[in-house]
Amino acid sequence: MVEFLRNICRDEQGQDIAEYAVMLAVILVLVIGTVRLIGTNANTAFSSVASSLQ
Repeated sequence: MVEFLRNICRDEQGQDIAEYAVMLAVILVLVIGTVRLIGTNANTAFSSVASSLQ
């Protein structure tokens, strides 16, 4: 049992997975924030054009 716990502590493969999960979370936050910002600005621009055409 002690040897098993030592192997788990030395195994670095799980750390790689955790690092990829953190990077994916950061990228998703950036993408969602950018899409929301662009979406709001695009909606405002289209509304402005639509009201000026009428």
